[in-house]
Amino acid sequence: METRFVASELKPALAPPLSTAGVIGWLRANLFADALSTILTLASLGALIWLVPDAYAFLIGKAVWVADNGKACAVPGAGACWAYVAKKLPYFIYSSYPEDQRWRVDVSLLVGAILIVWMLWLSAPKRGLAALLFFVVYPVVAFVLLYGAPWLGLPVVPTNLWGGIFVSLLVAIVGIVFSLPLGILLALGRRSELRFVRYAAIGFIEFVRGVPLITVLFMANTMLPLFVPEEWSPDRFLRPLIGVSLFAAAYMAEVIRGGLQAMPKGQYEGAKALGLNYGQMMRLVVLPQSLVLVIPGIVNTFIGLFKDTTLVAIVGVFDFLKTVETARLDPEWAGPTISATGYIFAALFYFVACFAMSRYSLGLERHLKEGRSR
Repeated sequence: METRFVASELKPALAPPLSTAGVIGWLRANLFADALSTILTLASLGALIWLVPDAYAFLIGKAVWVADNGKACAVPGAGACWAYVAKKLPYFIYSSYPEDQRWRVDVSLLVGAILIVWMLWLSAPKRGLAALLFFVVYPVVAFVLLYGAPWLGLPVVPTNLWGGIFVSLLVAIVGIVFSLPLGILLALGRRSELRFVRYAAIGFIEFVRGVPLITVLFMANTMLPLFVPEEWSPDRFLRPLIGVSLFAAAYMAEVIRGGLQAMPKGQYEGAKALGLNYGQMMRLVVLPQSLVLVIPGIVNTFIGLFKDTTLVAIVGVFDFLKTVETARLDPEWAGPTISATGYIFAALFYFVACFAMSRYSLGLERHLKEGRSR
């Protein structure tokens, strides 16, 4: 009987169809997957075609880049007045901080930026040391530099002269630094078996989440001095810092609680089986894994906190947006495009900062995912 074979070896794999690979495949999968996505894509494309030429003309094509005052920007048909932004940039950064002492702000921001980059650079050596310096040493050094210390030859600069971009960054950094540990404590307290601790954490979280940030800022500004002696009354700049930190901590607690609830029960049981106590179990097993699960939520809270720093102007803190509003009233720079240019510059500042945080969180997620897969 004769034996026959259909094939003696595997045929090489065929290339994917052109409609599912390359640029065409990406466009089909992301922009033209179905009728609804096609309609939305075409509508968005039409809106861009309609808006982009005018936006380009206003922001770049007809913009005024160099001028000594607002006359050039007041010419009919003139675009964005970037000369105004360049002229007012020192005021946007430092506000009323004395000019001869602004080097102290520069040093504080530079040291903070170096420590942040060192701490967030995933392959950097001794990142734990960077975190220790940033969370423990840097706040003291920055406060001494910014506020002053006569015994070091640094004249005192009262906080009512602080303002601008550096104050917005300061409020955001303080809120981020304190909201994360406070949020962890509140999340653990809400899951505590001790009724007093659990109900206290629940009451604080629900109360803070039930009122707007403006209310919290007003309460911090007017009620905090009532709980301490007059000579210990917090500084007017310190009060909104406390309010922002507590407000962000309540939202952070719920984000972290979601990560704790997502942890498999076996992780808790395995940690107890190894003889770990509650503190060791949380510090070594549960929290490292649960925080990784909620990185998007944590970063989203940070982004919201950074944008909410603009509300501190309501209680008298001269933040970046407040300097923009004040600078546009300068009669030397009066013009129809001055206000729009200032607000566009502020929007770009906040967008770049928030976009950088979101991209870093995506990179961190990919890095942790690759580590788990290995």
